[in-house]
Amino acid sequence: MRRKTMLAAATAVLVCGGAGAIWLLADTPRKMETVDATSVRAATQAPHMPNNNHNQAPVTKRTLPAEPNDNAIAFMLASVADEYTQTTRHPDYSIPLTRAQAEGYQGNRYHPVALPLEGDGQFSVTLDKFRFTRGDPILVVASLTGRQVVGNNLSATLETAADRDTADTTTLKPTGSAGYFDGNLSSDHEPGEYRLIVEASVDGRPVRHASPLTIEPDLGDFEGLGSASIDGNDLVIPVHFNAETSGYYSLSAQLYDNQEPIALLQAETALGTSRNTIDLRAHGSVLANRDIAGALQVRYLQIRQLPARPGDRTHYAFGPDKGYEFSPPDLDKLRDEPAVNPESEHRAMLLQQLADKF
Repeated sequence: MRRKTMLAAATAVLVCGGAGAIWLLADTPRKMETVDATSVRAATQAPHMPNNNHNQAPVTKRTLPAEPNDNAIAFMLASVADEYTQTTRHPDYSIPLTRAQAEGYQGNRYHPVALPLEGDGQFSVTLDKFRFTRGDPILVVASLTGRQVVGNNLSATLETAADRDTADTTTLKPTGSAGYFDGNLSSDHEPGEYRLIVEASVDGRPVRHASPLTIEPDLGDFEGLGSASIDGNDLVIPVHFNAETSGYYSLSAQLYDNQEPIALLQAETALGTSRNTIDLRAHGSVLANRDIAGALQVRYLQIRQLPARPGDRTHYAFGPDKGYEFSPPDLDKLRDEPAVNPESEHRAMLLQQLADKF
């Protein structure tokens, strides 16, 4: 979604710039052509030019950039048109995934940061996730390596990110493995952004390690999947969710064929305070021509409660770690065809027309 948003923004700039350039070519003297084309090229290439001036003498005279190649803008527009056509081939609700992309979309993961110590030592803090539902215990594991003299216990403090108010404290005790300490903090606090501060005594001096985390309200419970079906060129996968509060929600999940990621599935809908069903759809362009035998899996479910008013936080909840497995219906009717989106097709055609005019 982020890649499509960036591409759409770039497309809008290019369409406006290209249309303006065509108008200037038609209604201004010939001598203006070089100035306008150079300006367009300089504006589009400036962010990619390396800065090598740090070892050069100060420039005292400004020189005009060289006249661009006649086909530079045409090539750029044609490239954007081709990439736009490829990215709009799949609908926003069913985006194909590579293994690397699938790993990047696994939402509730905490990435430890190692604090370097003298003598090649390291001070690391590990959490089992980044977002905690209010009331869940926060297990903190700290490790110190190196030749330093470390105190017998470490302290852990949970504080609000905005005001640095202390929410909870605990002592991390040795686990039995050399250099490892653990303990639990409570997450039964107001939802929001927090900082975890772990302090150790290393060679008689205090060393602090800070980590961000969030506490989320209880949004509700996932209650499994309904029976999958075929609707047009989509595989429809009903997801049951019992929401604690009504509002507008966004659900995302990854579709797998055993260990092979297929697509990122997304849906947005309004939910009430009862058992709801959210339909995830996998488009035929990501499923057709695949040799699928047996069950499919829906993993890494993430639901977001979208802000009701500007300035409100987005709240998160996550499905079971193993996800859900289901038996798909006959997939032979699905077709590997581009998604029908007249607006996107029109934009791609306009970009190609602009490219042909240069």
